[in-house]
Amino acid sequence: MLKFNRRQAIGTLSAATAVGLAAPAYATGKKITVGALRFTSHSGSFIAFERNYFADAGLEVELKFFQAAQPMAVAIASGDVDYAVTAISGGLVSLADKGAIKVIGGALSEEPGIDGQKILASDAAFQAGLTAPAGLEGKSFGMSTAGSSFHYMGSKVAAAEGVSMSFKPLQKVGAIIGALKSGQIDAWSIVPHIAKPLAGSGAVHIIGNIADYLPDYQVTTVFTSASNASEEKALTQDYLTAYSKGVADYNATMIAKEGGDAGVDAMVDLIHKYVYTDRPREKAAPSIINGTMRLNEGAKLNVSSVADQLAWFQSEGLVDADISLDTLLDTSYVETVGS
Repeated sequence: MLKFNRRQAIGTLSAATAVGLAAPAYATGKKITVGALRFTSHSGSFIAFERNYFADAGLEVELKFFQAAQPMAVAIASGDVDYAVTAISGGLVSLADKGAIKVIGGALSEEPGIDGQKILASDAAFQAGLTAPAGLEGKSFGMSTAGSSFHYMGSKVAAAEGVSMSFKPLQKVGAIIGALKSGQIDAWSIVPHIAKPLAGSGAVHIIGNIADYLPDYQVTTVFTSASNASEEKALTQDYLTAYSKGVADYNATMIAKEGGDAGVDAMVDLIHKYVYTDRPREKAAPSIINGTMRLNEGAKLNVSSVADQLAWFQSEGLVDADISLDTLLDTSYVETVGS
């Protein structure tokens, strides 16, 4: 955990007061906990932590890791986590309806020209003819829980292809991977840093791209408690500013390649502290690089994609039909598109 000493805190506060700026967030004496998954798509948080962008904004941050979106939403609602990045789930929407959660920004979107989430088939299903999403009729599709992003993506693909398939809840990403590799489920969709190594092993095959079905899909969002969004505006803006600096570094290095190969190597070293930590660096690096997707600059939020997700949750009876976008979103912090 990063900490400021008293002298640093007083010095920075004095400087802020002298020029008429708002005092940094740590003047409130609050520490924050940031929730994350060990995915490359969460690199904005890792970079902001490692490069002291959170500390520079006056935030004392602890990173807390989860294995699925739903528990992270519960942790925000309970106050165990202050800010987090994850996919919108039915559970998150229901907690927003109870006044516990607000989505305040976007984290990762499908984008034309950027390699995105893959649709996978088990080797057994592939050998039996599941070589394209059109062949999903009667097949089983893995998901963490009902109302998860996996459930949403699979349903959208099935609807577009005019097929019917079953969904198997397996709670954790690791369990889904195991079920797919062993043929206990037929298909799944996941980010490329997981999809490509699985396909390279021969136990799993890539049969399509989510972007072909959801071209501007807001895959993950930045969210916090409703009380933080409404009552801790300076703190929330400080968090978003620091997080966005991490995102900008990631995009400049991994997408624009502004630092060349050396920059990519240094970024891989940083990310490897959090992603594929059980693998040696040389084996983790290709997967980390393969997982490169542009993160949302400035936490820009695609409101129309969120609206589509909310409508799907409602059509499936997973959340109340009268929940509005305003219940779920606080769009006062970031730029929005598609609204």
